[in-house]
Amino acid sequence: MKTLHALCAALLTMAATAASAQILIGQTTGVTGSVAASVNEALGGAQLVIDAANAQGGIHGEKIEILRMDDAFDVKRASENARVLIEDKKVLALFLSRGTPHSQAIVPWLDKHGVPLIAPSTGAMALHKPVLKHVFNVRATYQREAEKAVQHLLTTGLARIAVVYVTDSFGQDALEGAMTGFTKAQAKPIVTVPADREKPDYKSIVPAIKDANAQAVLWIGSGTAVVEGIKALRASGSFAQVVTLSNNASSGFIKQLGDTSKGVIVTQVFPNERSISYPMVKEAMALAQAKGQTELSPAALEGFASAKVLVEALRRAGPKPTRAKVLAALETLRAYDLGGLEVSYSPQDHSGIDFADLAIISDGRFKR
Repeated sequence: MKTLHALCAALLTMAATAASAQILIGQTTGVTGSVAASVNEALGGAQLVIDAANAQGGIHGEKIEILRMDDAFDVKRASENARVLIEDKKVLALFLSRGTPHSQAIVPWLDKHGVPLIAPSTGAMALHKPVLKHVFNVRATYQREAEKAVQHLLTTGLARIAVVYVTDSFGQDALEGAMTGFTKAQAKPIVTVPADREKPDYKSIVPAIKDANAQAVLWIGSGTAVVEGIKALRASGSFAQVVTLSNNASSGFIKQLGDTSKGVIVTQVFPNERSISYPMVKEAMALAQAKGQTELSPAALEGFASAKVLVEALRRAGPKPTRAKVLAALETLRAYDLGGLEVSYSPQDHSGIDFADLAIISDGRFKR
């Protein structure tokens, strides 16, 4: 009888272990705060992939669980959240952080514990070159986007271009890309205007743009800061063409702009979210529709692509993955087809994808 009881107890323990078997992935991002709109759309896109993988039994029999901590787009909170997730929660990897200085603040924790960060939602060149051992990018750089934006404006005959840039590592990085675009065209911005990240002074920013008689403005900033800036610019009577970067490529950004959204150009780092000629977009749309969603946003597509890379890395890491095994799986990921876009990494290159495009807001949607 004792043997039978012991056997039953062992079976129950095994069943409980199997039921709780999970792959813990950590995430710190601005679920609330100035970038919440685009962050939550990206999270929704990522969840489509994770839910689909879990519905099929998970990865090697283990389901993926995302341990998410809100940093409210605060750099210090992002760093502390990363520490908690890595040291206390023992996550296997970090995933889809948001923000340039925020992701940079996470890197020391990655290096200390050998933890990979997959798909930081930033195009900072500082996370691409020199190669950071534990950071694996999925999207193109801000410098590539900013350069393309400037080239587009110049080729359409808009020569008097103002550049507004947020005074943090993201702003400086994107500004460098913009200046590359000007230099290649043997041109210069009509004015460059710094903007504080926490409290941009629109009463000085907007007059600087108007006094320069700018025909166009490349506005480098995040979320509500750019929204309020564009509204202030339009309220001043300026009709200058506004271009901003893909960190603002969300449906929430359009909604926040309201009537001032028409004609704003936003650079994009993934294909048209309605172009089902891309298998990735078709797959994402099918999963979204199964959940009752009628449309994807560019931010959602970024989250979707990022999660595809995460899931593939976990699959290649094999059963009972470790941080080292996931890291090795990522560094040997070659020509992985997301569905019309390929991702490749090596010890010398963690950039992933180099895709940049432009979309204009019309009738409350991004159009290309």
